[in-house]
Amino acid sequence: MKKTILFASALLVAGTLFTSCKKDYRCECTKTYTSGSGSSTSNYSVYTYKDTRNRAETRCNENASSGADLGGNYSINCAIK
Repeated sequence: MKKTILFASALLVAGTLFTSCKKDYRCECTKTYTSGSGSSTSNYSVYTYKDTRNRAETRCNENASSGADLGGNYSINCAIK
């Protein structure tokens, strides 16, 4: 009987250790335009990832970019909030 309880407890602990904790993480991105006269920053987009913290941060950072359009040179920066 004790071995059965001990074995069941060990399985429960092992199952708890090997499952990942997936939660909703909010990724907020801002877009910053730079020009000779300064810079301006505005909210750009918001994403929600149901994943582990580490994976959500990786996915969020993949949204960062830079380039140029009609408004000028810009950079998009994203972070988990």
